Amino acid sequence: MVPQLKRVAHPFGVTVISSGGFDSTTERHRFAAGLADHDRPTEVLDIGDHDPSGAHKFLAMMEDIQAFTRELGGEVTFTRLAVTPAQITQYGLEAAPPKATDKRAFRGRTCQAEALAPDVLASILREAIEARIDGRAYARVLARERRVRRDLLNRLRE
Repeated sequence: MVPQLKRVAHPFGVTVISSGGFDSTTERHRFAAGLADHDRPTEVLDIGDHDPSGAHKFLAMMEDIQAFTRELGGEVTFTRLAVTPAQITQYGLEAAPPKATDKRAFRGRTCQAEALAPDVLASILREAIEARIDGRAYARVLARERRVRRDLLNRLRE
């Protein structure tokens, strides 16, 4: 899923990473330190399974990284993009009851992020990013990049 999401996010300069590396406190602290070094507020857009494990992982990661980032002088917020209960209904996703052996608090039916069609997931991410950027500033940056690229190509041809 990460390569697909990178293709969507890369043109906007947005980094995509797998949360699989954030199981340890050390990794969460390292990530928070990087966010604090940005010297600007950061929003983490999360895509994960809608199940006890996914919900628990999201909340634990969010709480730890926010605390570490704040302690280091930074600011970070988290937003869950997918999978949400509304998306399960909206897209008619296959859902199942939580596993009887999982005793963590969780309401509703469970659903894996992979249940979202790739184009739907890409659209959710693209729309979330576009809603958070200044469209005019982004257009100016792209226009400037085109000018710089054209100038470099002209210099190479000389």
